[in-house]
Amino acid sequence: MSTPDPDLLQRFLARRRVFEVGFWCLLFSVQTVANTITVWIDVRRMHLPFALWEPLTWEASSNFVWLALVPVILAVLERWPLHWGVLRAHLPVHLAASLLVSVVHVVAMVAVRHAVYAAHGARYDFGHWPTELAYEALKDVRSYTLFVLLALSYRLLLWRLQGEASLLQPPDDDPPAAEARPADAQPGEGLPADAEPAEPPQAAPPERFLVKKLGKEFLLPTDEIEWLQACGNYVNLHRRQHDYPLRSTLAAMERRLDAARFARVHRSYLVNLAMVEVIEPTEAGDARLRMKDGAEVPCSRTYLDGLRLRLR
Repeated sequence: MSTPDPDLLQRFLARRRVFEVGFWCLLFSVQTVANTITVWIDVRRMHLPFALWEPLTWEASSNFVWLALVPVILAVLERWPLHWGVLRAHLPVHLAASLLVSVVHVVAMVAVRHAVYAAHGARYDFGHWPTELAYEALKDVRSYTLFVLLALSYRLLLWRLQGEASLLQPPDDDPPAAEARPADAQPGEGLPADAEPAEPPQAAPPERFLVKKLGKEFLLPTDEIEWLQACGNYVNLHRRQHDYPLRSTLAAMERRLDAARFARVHRSYLVNLAMVEVIEPTEAGDARLRMKDGAEVPCSRTYLDGLRLRLR
């Protein structure tokens, strides 16, 4: 099986936001056209008294309100991710969000339809609101679920294409004492009576990670990592608009990394202190960290004072 062209992937990543916005715009435009044509055919077949602009208004108002709501759905997914370990806690949040999004979707699309009908000198009748809201909610929850699945599938594909990281192990991880002790010796055997067993040495902070990507391997220097983000059973190592998933926990990485270079700023984020450019406090008492590449990382109030002291 051939691997994707690395240069093509790099060009895509450099303009990924443009492609992502373009995908959603294209998706809802195609849905609008396809659904409108289908309704036109049904209207003519059943000889219903609707003008041609009416089905177009129905479909366009629904789809383009959905387009405006996509950033909200993605923001909810970012704040309450869906992966093993948090499904039980986060699924109710997404169910509530889907119902709230449905209400906003219905109210906004009905408002657009009223405006278009008024411009044509006509009146739009949505019907009995409680009944229609329940009907629309059944459809909208399914649509919300589909959009979330599309976003999760895209993120998983992007992770795989960008590559997966792993820790580089030193050639000799065993302490000398372990080699000198006989295989059948008991813990503490051979030590003076008043001596305490030595604590196992702490592993040295990793200076680089091994990244496997598109059938190739390369080294990722730890100093070049801008931040780390928890994501389920993985931690994303972010560098230059790339995310390299590492199978670990954020707490484990916090213990392994050099505390003089990396700091916890959020329950889901560690940052490279050398990459932080600006701290922007929010009205809620938290802060946004503007990194040297212009990206923003959240900082909760729990870690804010300690971060300020370390950056002085």
